[in-house]
Amino acid sequence: MSESNGTARVALVTGAARGIGRGIALRLAADGLDVAVNDLESMQGELDSVAEDIRDKGRRSVAIAADVSKPEEVEEMVGRVVGELGKLDVMVANAGIAQIKPLLDVTPEEFDRLMAVNLRGLFLCYQAAARQMIRQGSGGKIIGAASIAGHKGFSLLGHYSASKFGVRGLTQAAAQEWAEHGITVNAYCPGIVDTAMWELIDARIGEIQGLQKGEAMKQFSELITLGRVEQPEDVAAFVSYLASKDSDYMTGQSVMIDGGIIFS
Repeated sequence: MSESNGTARVALVTGAARGIGRGIALRLAADGLDVAVNDLESMQGELDSVAEDIRDKGRRSVAIAADVSKPEEVEEMVGRVVGELGKLDVMVANAGIAQIKPLLDVTPEEFDRLMAVNLRGLFLCYQAAARQMIRQGSGGKIIGAASIAGHKGFSLLGHYSASKFGVRGLTQAAAQEWAEHGITVNAYCPGIVDTAMWELIDARIGEIQGLQKGEAMKQFSELITLGRVEQPEDVAAFVSYLASKDSDYMTGQSVMIDGGIIFS
């Protein structure tokens, strides 16, 4: 149900210029939230377009370029959200990167960069959001991007899988520490989503395994019980639930939304 601008809850979605993050931001706006969106400075044009789409839905928005792996930029980002939209009720730490590479070939620098975005970036967003929500004194929803690779390690995605296993651990610990402040902390675990990231994954696996374009995606897609590749809107629908009052009694969970690939 839509709320007036004066009473609307405020969400921040990182990595929102395209793909899953864009889908989440637009869904939360449709749900009646005012939505700040974030991505890297190099994505500013696409980010501004998402913010404009949110405003077209009658919601307030601000587009903020920031690198989530840098503490000072995350703090400034949250400060801007509060300064321009008044508060922060929902944090969706969605920003992430992937790399397809055999573990024996991954350099320490590549490992550190992936962890800096996927795990440290999520930690910094969780932390900055929690501090703001505690100051506000009215609780909040913190939501992170995990993956089916956080429930099962995947070949050629070893360091990515490790980062997503880490998201699950942080989510469980944060949920326990911040429950007394009325803050719930949960994560969503997508599978094979039709995004630019998965196009890159398909291409890189194809190079390594000698497959044609689209073949790796097709092989992975055959694992999906529901028989179709996931869309950003499928993930966004579940994040909508995590951001709503309907999930008030749920915390510390990292839930598969993968069409039936991993069963646990």
